[in-house]
Amino acid sequence: MGSPHGIDPRAFDDPRNCYPTDEEFYASGRPAHPVLPEDRPRGGGGTVSVKHRGTWATVALVVCIVLLVLMGIALFP
Repeated sequence: MGSPHGIDPRAFDDPRNCYPTDEEFYASGRPAHPVLPEDRPRGGGGTVSVKHRGTWATVALVVCIVLLVLMGIALFP
């Protein structure tokens, strides 16, 4: 098989076996200006600090989970 498309060598002269090159194929569906505007622009905006939950809320959540596990073990041995 000398053809990258798997064409029978006896059918090379058939006009139906005219395939575009890779560049032509991938360029055919592109718009005239393929550069899209950024949906999440970087930089240039004001800096707003992100609010995180306090460490005390995390500690309280972990303590509650540990207490629930310990109570479950103590009440249902």
